[in-house]
Amino acid sequence: QEQLVESGGGVVQAGGSLRLSCAASGRTFSNFAMGWFRQAPGLEREFVAVISWTGYSPYYADSVKGRFTISKDNAKNTVYLQMNSLTPEDTAVYYCAADKLVLNIRAAGAKYWGQGTQVTVSS
Repeated sequence: QEQLVESGGGVVQAGGSLRLSCAASGRTFSNFAMGWFRQAPGLEREFVAVISWTGYSPYYADSVKGRFTISKDNAKNTVYLQMNSLTPEDTAVYYCAADKLVLNIRAAGAKYWGQGTQVTVSS
């Protein structure tokens, strides 16, 4: 019954912003790190950001540093990805991931994955 559900995707113009949410249900996710990946058409799934259970050690891919911010609300078992200054290169399906270890998420080896939410950025 453990589940990750993303929301907040949509279509925006370049320079715009979106905030993605990922709600985790189930006791399995207690003390888990959570992160975001994305997959553009024809490309491999790419790491975007990760945050530890404590929320004090976010880590970002170079391509999104300074533009995206990952945060979490442990009370709601929800992780967010605030995306600013979006460009067409950010167009992708964004996936939420969860694992006990931050390292596993960074290595794209997360145990749990959401179904994804589409983000489309027009030029």
